[in-house]
Amino acid sequence: MDKTIRDRIDIQQGDITGLAVDAIVNAANSRLLGGGGVDGAIHRAAGPELLAECRALGGCPTGEARMTKGYRLPARHVIHTVGPIYRGRPEDARLLANCYVSSLSLAAKHQLASLAFPAISCGVYGYPLADACRIAIDTTIDFLTAHPGMAQVIFILFSDNDRRVYERYLQGLPS
Repeated sequence: MDKTIRDRIDIQQGDITGLAVDAIVNAANSRLLGGGGVDGAIHRAAGPELLAECRALGGCPTGEARMTKGYRLPARHVIHTVGPIYRGRPEDARLLANCYVSSLSLAAKHQLASLAFPAISCGVYGYPLADACRIAIDTTIDFLTAHPGMAQVIFILFSDNDRRVYERYLQGLPS
């Protein structure tokens, strides 16, 4: 992998709602009306205006993304994407990759320079972390290679173990 691409990817542990980036990605449900995990945390931190804007969007199919304002978040925007519920089917990987491509494409369309992702579908949706990590990083590398305008993509993971899985995978890729 090109060093300039690797330099544009950062892996951190922490709370996605505290990041001052152009957009954070919400691992949302298809109704976009908040929920548990990352989705609930983002909605609580952004305030009721986010829920009102999400209601007006009318939902989002699995594998697609929608963008809203960030409201009370340090991030200017929230990109909501709906990951697949893991069932071990081949389409699970395709839908998860589509979440990353759809989110990155929205960011590029709106000329956003920095974007932060959680581990999409790895919570209650049950996607195995190592498999989801590979899809997330490989898809992001492919996108950044084709779109040099995006300066930074952050993968922000909740636990130390999750962060280590992402770091090991990224470090293990050929230079």
